[in-house]
Amino acid sequence: MSFGKRLAKSPAVTRGIGGIAHGWLARCQRRIDWERRGEDELRAALADGPILLVLRHSRLMLGPFHWPAWAGDLSTLHDTSPIARIAGDTHRRRGLTPVAMSRRLSNLAMSRMVMERLRAGASIGITADGPLGPAGEINDPPLDWARISGRPVFFYAYATERQHRAQSWDRLLLPRPGGRGAVVFRPWEGAIPRKADAAARAAARASMKAGLDAATAEADAMLGLPPGP
Repeated sequence: MSFGKRLAKSPAVTRGIGGIAHGWLARCQRRIDWERRGEDELRAALADGPILLVLRHSRLMLGPFHWPAWAGDLSTLHDTSPIARIAGDTHRRRGLTPVAMSRRLSNLAMSRMVMERLRAGASIGITADGPLGPAGEINDPPLDWARISGRPVFFYAYATERQHRAQSWDRLLLPRPGGRGAVVFRPWEGAIPRKADAAARAAARASMKAGLDAATAEADAMLGLPPGP
């Protein structure tokens, strides 16, 4: 393994860059005037146990800052790439429980880990299209974990007036301090049966995509912005 790769996997490097990233995001969070929607519905759902929180990969940067303190533990799932481990470090600094999910794990092994966290009372946060896309789509894990667990699904999105967009596959939203911001939590009105055939899975996938798209567009619309990735 090259020196660069060893350095990228160094826990000390991860913590150092994670600290810098957390400091910048915390500054953005403090200096943005936020409007929030959907927390009453979220609170009512959490009174009955943990939930699955689904979001777009492009809207993940400030997610740890928007999970309410009263909402209990949130296990955020990320892969083992250097950038994902840095993101996990920022989540840990916010009091969440990041869980590294190797791409080498089988779907069954990942599902078992998720079910263990849910049984422990932790909600699960997952990007619908992560870690590698296709952007804006619904990959299998949110569907599978909603089907197996039977827990409610909520969508989360945020938007900011002042922002950059990364030149990445997901056009990652990079917030800037100042201006207004919007946070949205919305429940999924659909469902997926525990024994879902191909048609039921396709219908649930389309319904989940429509719900996540609507929540994301709502956050943009709150600021008078056109719908973005």
